[in-house]
Amino acid sequence: MDLRVGDRASPCGGAMRPVAVWSAPDGEWRVLHRCERCATIKANRIGPDDSESALLSLAARPLANTPFVLKGRL
Repeated sequence: MDLRVGDRASPCGGAMRPVAVWSAPDGEWRVLHRCERCATIKANRIGPDDSESALLSLAARPLANTPFVLKGRL
């Protein structure tokens, strides 16, 4: 993930913020960035210098903020 918000290119020049991770059909993880100005979303391959804990935090975000209550065992 980027060291500072906005070091990804956006058509309008706005800051790109990481919002999610995605597993591509080839099994490779991609970080989805959304422009704070125009809402464009771009997928970028993860790099060897990306923070594993930050990537896992993004991946777990939907589980931590479910729109329903989780009960019992899975």
